[in-house]
Amino acid sequence: MEWSRTFQKVLWLDGNEHISKYSSFDFLMAVGEQTGKSVSFDSLNQLKNFVGKNQDWLFGFFSYDLKNELEDLTSQNLDGLDFPVLHFFQPAKIIKCNGEKLHFLYLDDCADDIDGDHTQISTMMDLEENNEVHNPIKIKMRIHKDAYFEKTNKLLEHIHRGDVYEANFCQEFYAEDVSIDPWETYKRLNAISEPPFAAFMRLNDKYLMCASPERYLRKEGTTLISQPIKGTARRDENETEDHFLKEQLAQDEKERAENIMITDLVRNDLSKSALKGSVRVEELCEVYTYKQVHQLISTVLAQIPTAKNPVELIEETFPMGSMTGAPKISAMKIIEELEETKRGLYSGALGYFDPKGNFDFNVVIRSILYNANKNYVSFSVGSAITAKSDPEREYQECLLKAKAMRSVLETGG
Repeated sequence: MEWSRTFQKVLWLDGNEHISKYSSFDFLMAVGEQTGKSVSFDSLNQLKNFVGKNQDWLFGFFSYDLKNELEDLTSQNLDGLDFPVLHFFQPAKIIKCNGEKLHFLYLDDCADDIDGDHTQISTMMDLEENNEVHNPIKIKMRIHKDAYFEKTNKLLEHIHRGDVYEANFCQEFYAEDVSIDPWETYKRLNAISEPPFAAFMRLNDKYLMCASPERYLRKEGTTLISQPIKGTARRDENETEDHFLKEQLAQDEKERAENIMITDLVRNDLSKSALKGSVRVEELCEVYTYKQVHQLISTVLAQIPTAKNPVELIEETFPMGSMTGAPKISAMKIIEELEETKRGLYSGALGYFDPKGNFDFNVVIRSILYNANKNYVSFSVGSAITAKSDPEREYQECLLKAKAMRSVLETGG
């Protein structure tokens, strides 16, 4: 990561040693663009045409507000970050780690750099950690507690009226006129939770520091894999209490109902392209344990036609149901009215397309976003509101999810 500091475009994906049947690497890093050789896209149609016709790597993201291009929706809320709706680039240099092996996947014009880059990286690994600290940042809440309760109760009115039966309501925490070191901030954030879908991105003056535990969508040959998360419980230092919290989450009717509703929505989304009868739930409401929280995760699989354009699979399933609610379009309209900021890259997806047309994208949550040009830092958290929701409990869940990002920024080291 230190080696990547000189590049204007960086995307780092880290599995943090969470090995599963759907893992492809320990970490994957893409950097740089080769002038006149590489390509980048800020248009969905351009991206679709390229992926459908070319066998190459592309790295990038879809922001949540891509929904406005996919459906008859709009976003008029405040945007302090100014990230593009989507951006993908063909990197000049890719480094992939599997076990003890590093694979250097460079464009032909950069192939002569491999030995020198390997030497430079090896040398930097022997250096002491920087551990640079920044001045503590005072984080402000965009929606204060009383307003949160008022908005949550309005959402419950929609649910009781039958407009929607689940909606993910999010709120922003932010700071203005601040400066941070994104690389050090990411390393501290990642160390707190070490999740399976961690990511760091630099896009010129815009940065993402992501500690996501959630996969949005993976394509592996003709198989689609989605792993929605709904249901969260805190960890405890006492082993007996921690086990109790884990078992309590596994049996919690409200949390299970949230997860099952979203799993049904994902099944419906995947069925748009799936071969008839191929959609199945491999895991339902399994408890996964991470450093900070226990989570309920379901795994949904589907088989798709060989000739399907990979980008169309994104179009048919985006945004992910775990960050919207159900029915999806109704939920997106309602939360747009109640939330006070544009989500932007938060609750979007970040990842890659590979030369075989496979892809893997996370859900951008538990993340810090930073616009260095505007000196603006932001992170958002949310929770699923259902008919059984208690506003106080939902508020506390948001604070639990915000804890890691807040502590990294406010303590300064």
